[in-house]
Amino acid sequence: MFEAVETLKAEYAELERQMSDPELHSDQANARRVGKRYAALAPVVRTYDEWLQTAGDIEAARELAHEDPAFAEEATKLTARRDELAERLQTLLVPRDPNDDKDAILEIKAGEGGDESALFAGDLLKMYLKYAESQHWKTEVLDSAESDLGGYKSITVAVKAKGTPEPGEAPYAKLKFEGGVHRVQRVPVTESQGRIHTSAAGVLVLPEAEDVDVEIDPNDLRIDVFRSSGPGGQSVNTTDSAVRITHLPTGIVVSMQNEKSQLQNREQAMRVLRSRLLAAAQEAADQEASDARRLQIRTVDRSERVRTYNFPENRFSDHRVGYKAHNLDQVLSGELEPVIQALTDADLTARLEAVESQ
Repeated sequence: MFEAVETLKAEYAELERQMSDPELHSDQANARRVGKRYAALAPVVRTYDEWLQTAGDIEAARELAHEDPAFAEEATKLTARRDELAERLQTLLVPRDPNDDKDAILEIKAGEGGDESALFAGDLLKMYLKYAESQHWKTEVLDSAESDLGGYKSITVAVKAKGTPEPGEAPYAKLKFEGGVHRVQRVPVTESQGRIHTSAAGVLVLPEAEDVDVEIDPNDLRIDVFRSSGPGGQSVNTTDSAVRITHLPTGIVVSMQNEKSQLQNREQAMRVLRSRLLAAAQEAADQEASDARRLQIRTVDRSERVRTYNFPENRFSDHRVGYKAHNLDQVLSGELEPVIQALTDADLTARLEAVESQ
């Protein structure tokens, strides 16, 4: 393990040298790549350096214990600390999802339940926007289709971190387990008899791809333009500003109509297309990525739920890790960190077991 850390430490030093070179910053894409890798290695190097330092401190404390017994207790504490650092180092060295340092594209779609499902999709959007705000992330609505009652038939949001986040703190790392079918149980605003209904909305989380991640041949694209429309089908504007891009080799289709400019809608559609192509390519190349994607939404059907939001009981449940809390009101206000941490911990445990079984 420690030979691997020495190799990473050498890479860290080289990255540090590159970052001090002004020429690096003339290529912003490469500068971001170097910066992200540097930030990812920083906790490993810091933990390893402290582990080495602690070894020397333990030896010194044991020598001084012959003259002052108080140092014997200090040596015991330092030994426990060194064991903690070794365990943390092992955790940091577990292979990570290569997309964990990326920003995210979040898609929410109404499913079964008609207008109630669309209203719930709107509630989920507010929940994620408030969580993003608590993380000091920037959000940008790329496209949306509103329902007649004010919810969303579908909405796509880009979630972007400020600066270079620590490992595990980037938007995709935090949000990737949100993908799946979210079920709600409550009395709809359209229900006159006060009966509890069940409906569902789907969430899909993609790592936002950069230009360097995916190469798209313009000849593989079919681009159609059409007139934007709003709730109920009415025309939003009188120009053909909406854009539909079809990636012919894969059949992936992305439509955007939020912006008034055809050029802006095209740029937004390309952002989403790149992210979908990146996810598709990784599914084909990496079985682990495929397994992770199967946890996300395929059809917005209540039978594939990952979450339940029960309003009458103020109960919030994640069925994958058995997480349950009676603070639904707080969760919908953006307090998602406990369940996100539970999902992250479960994933780390599974990856540690996989490494140990090899």
